[in-house]
Amino acid sequence: MIRCCEQMFDSKRELKLKKNWIPLEEISPNLQLAVICSEDQNFLEHHGFDFDAIEKAAEHNEHSKHKRGASTISQQTAKNVFLWPGRSWVRKGLEVYFTFLIETIWSKQRIMEVYLNVIEFGDGIYGAQAASKEFFKQDAKKLSREQSALLASVLPNPFKFQVKSPSVYVRARQNWILGQMENWGGALNFDEKKKNK
Repeated sequence: MIRCCEQMFDSKRELKLKKNWIPLEEISPNLQLAVICSEDQNFLEHHGFDFDAIEKAAEHNEHSKHKRGASTISQQTAKNVFLWPGRSWVRKGLEVYFTFLIETIWSKQRIMEVYLNVIEFGDGIYGAQAASKEFFKQDAKKLSREQSALLASVLPNPFKFQVKSPSVYVRARQNWILGQMENWGGALNFDEKKKNK
């Protein structure tokens, strides 16, 4: 609703809300691996918070104008499902609370399923299925490694970075993600990867 209101009052934006919830089994393992490689490589090991990443981000942010985040997939899921956009201490505190709850109650597969169904891949385009249909005219189950890495490459900011007309930076990020996926052994079943880690 927030996104639609923003679109209504901006003449340069189209009123668009696309979202199709699908189970994790219908989302390509390529995309599951791509978002882990791009957003949270310790997703299978941590319990909601990556304290090493938080420490590194804090050190980086002390000396740089370009701020670096350290939110895990679990934190992003908590924020997107239960909270609102913004950077207040109140919202951050609630994010910690909800992250703790979902990590306690949900499996990693459930967190990944919810994350890939609620994350925004473009203006008003939510979830893997809607993004796959919008950008590649196919179901999310059929996403290739290259398509998955391209989708994952825009996640830090789907307004600044675009799938339809990727910048040089987005293409470089896509290639980096593909390299990370290769380091992980290519596209693997989520359960198999968890056993191997």
